[in-house]
Amino acid sequence: MKVVVTGGGTGGHIYPALSLIKEIKKEQPKAEILYIGTERGLESELVPRENIPFKTIHITGFRRKLSFENVKTVARFIQGVKKSKQMMKEFKPDVVIGTGGYVCGPVVYAAAKLGIPTVIHEQNSVPGLTNKFLSKYVNKIAICFEEAKKFFPEEKVVFTGNPRASEVKDVNPKMGRDSLGLVDGKKTVLIVGGSRGARPINDALLSVVGDISKKPYQVVYVTGTVHYDAVVEKVKEHSNPSNVIIKPFIHNMPDVLSAVDLIVARAGATTLAEITALGLPSILIPSPYVTNNHQEKNAHALSSKGAAILRLEKEMSGKQLIKDIDLVLSDEIKWESMHKEALQIGVPNAAADLYDLLKTVSR
Repeated sequence: MKVVVTGGGTGGHIYPALSLIKEIKKEQPKAEILYIGTERGLESELVPRENIPFKTIHITGFRRKLSFENVKTVARFIQGVKKSKQMMKEFKPDVVIGTGGYVCGPVVYAAAKLGIPTVIHEQNSVPGLTNKFLSKYVNKIAICFEEAKKFFPEEKVVFTGNPRASEVKDVNPKMGRDSLGLVDGKKTVLIVGGSRGARPINDALLSVVGDISKKPYQVVYVTGTVHYDAVVEKVKEHSNPSNVIIKPFIHNMPDVLSAVDLIVARAGATTLAEITALGLPSILIPSPYVTNNHQEKNAHALSSKGAAILRLEKEMSGKQLIKDIDLVLSDEIKWESMHKEALQIGVPNAAADLYDLLKTVSR
């Protein structure tokens, strides 16, 4: 089996692609993979690190306002299609899959025009412009939220879930606890604002650190490297409570997620895939700065089923944060209900399901 994988820009597009590639290699060790991305995207760092053959094209996204840059983008798209076709003719893939980002546009379009079977994977509840455009040309569209179905041709849609969910199947809670120095048997809240952190979450937490020091649970706060030093200094003013652990970044996130009782986080697709696969109750504070406000809609897909508490950033305060945490951790019935609902949404075998879809459409 020969597969071209394309996707880039953010981890939310790249990590599902890497999880899928891992599944393909597990099932077919001799499978050949070619990853097509951009030189400037995060994929240029993450993909070669996994020893996956990597090639690039130059492409940018359309601006929503009239701009001469859009004329340049059209020219880059045409050139990208031409270069992608050359790569396809050399590599001769059986199937091409795009996992999101601008780079998918010319790559998947080129494959479709060459008659190569194509699939796109939409991680969010509301698709972006690229996948909406490609939906007219591809053979199948894999989705992670039922809410996304209405944006695509119904006959092409297949619910697979997010392959990233499969990363949490083989987790080690003890390793997760030990890596952070957590107290065994004590309820734990993980608060994380993404790899770059989130200032509003920082501010809410810091305003109530003194109150948290008196709580029976422990808190792990992942600040993001940008905010780490400032947060540590602020926490020092409250005598470094023993039940508050500050980290700039967590590398073994699946293990840590399996070791905690509650997460406070943004509502990116990768995060939601991981926590629902584990059945982890959540308090979601969606970023308001994303395309189509898709994080709020992602979060609503969980909160509407009772798997999460949704708090808009403008509603968030330290007092509200503690109130919500106390609500979940002090009520075993509430926690168990959220846990069960999250598991109902989760798709821990998503990577295998997406791989099966590729086999179905491949030539």
